[in-house]
Amino acid sequence: MDKLETMRTFLTVVQEGAFTKAADKLDLSPQLVSKYISALEQSLQTRLLQRTTRRLSLTQAGSEYYQRCVQIIADIDDMETRLTLHTQVVSGTLTVSAPMSFGTLHLPQLLMDFQRIHPEITLNIKLSDIKIDIVNEGIDVAMRIGQLADSSYIGKKVAPIRIAIMASAEYLARCGTPKTPAELQHHTYLKYAYSDDAMLFSGFDDAAHSLQFKQRLVANNGELLVNTAILGGGIIIQPTFIAGKALAEGKLVQILKDYEPKPVGLYMMYANRQYLAAKVACFVDFVSQYYPQIPYWDEKA
Repeated sequence: MDKLETMRTFLTVVQEGAFTKAADKLDLSPQLVSKYISALEQSLQTRLLQRTTRRLSLTQAGSEYYQRCVQIIADIDDMETRLTLHTQVVSGTLTVSAPMSFGTLHLPQLLMDFQRIHPEITLNIKLSDIKIDIVNEGIDVAMRIGQLADSSYIGKKVAPIRIAIMASAEYLARCGTPKTPAELQHHTYLKYAYSDDAMLFSGFDDAAHSLQFKQRLVANNGELLVNTAILGGGIIIQPTFIAGKALAEGKLVQILKDYEPKPVGLYMMYANRQYLAAKVACFVDFVSQYYPQIPYWDEKA
């Protein structure tokens, strides 16, 4: 029995939550699906699923095996896609959604480099910081920044995103430099409208979670906040892909380095892996290899 076929069957059973649903999706009989799972467990000499009349659940071993299977199958699919793309002339319109500031600051060069390789692809770029429904909005690929949440979409991390706490030297000279998170409550905070403060402040001590910041400016654009901070308007918590140039030039100063928020990621999100359009696959593959482990905006910062 083909090991990859049994692994794919196992993944589908877990994802669908029932043998009958998995059988429908795989176009197999429930009996054959059950046979594949039993054969897989027998070959591993380990029970992967707990079966009751009402539900299926993963055992501890099953959970570990599932995570490994997801990565193995993804790697195989990616490899096959890359090999296939070498023999295809990829064309058509590719619709890409991306965050506003990342798009304006960092996408132009990437898009030009991509189109040098794939000149037959027309790019339709939609910039917005509001998360949209990929399928309903007709998006082929969405570039998103944050933590990857459980989703029906496929997510591929392509770059780390650092977030720093910053202010101008002029502001710090005038208002003082906070040494602890608790001291931030005495300062003006320039807030990004879509930020998750619980995530940003996760590295702070317990007292900081209840701080009442002086939010004299709330904006839905990070570049506006960075420029306001450069002029001495207050303290910002922003990603370095926006503020890296200002940090490198000394226009902003990083503070509270010991409390720097945990890095998030730049992800490529798309609807599904099976029957993935060639134009989507080649764009995801290109962007996945585009950024080094330390992106250029952090090298400058």
